[in-house]
Amino acid sequence: NASSTLDKLKLEGDEATGASIMKRAVKEPLHWIAANAGMDGSVVVDKVLRSKKGTGFDAAKMDYGDMVEKGIIDPLKVTRTALENSSSIANMILTTEALVTDIPEKNAPAAPAMPPMPEY
Repeated sequence: NASSTLDKLKLEGDEATGASIMKRAVKEPLHWIAANAGMDGSVVVDKVLRSKKGTGFDAAKMDYGDMVEKGIIDPLKVTRTALENSSSIANMILTTEALVTDIPEKNAPAAPAMPPMPEY
């Protein structure tokens, strides 16, 4: 998996920090897939990391197995593009001197319902 590949890199300073951030980021999709399936995402991620290469979590069947054998694969281009885009967004946020967000407005309570109309 990608996080173990990042462990093999010999990096220092900002590059090591970036690799550490990426290592955590590549675990998040699995974490949330497991959480949305009603499992503890951290436990699932840990089990997959301790398993042999190619093992993953099948949320539809709630089991672990070889993702290629199960037909559950991400095309490399999709995964690479997602990482590149997220890195680009993170870089833009870090180098921007201001960030605009939308603060939710507190809406006034809805008007009470009308009383029932009399029958004619």
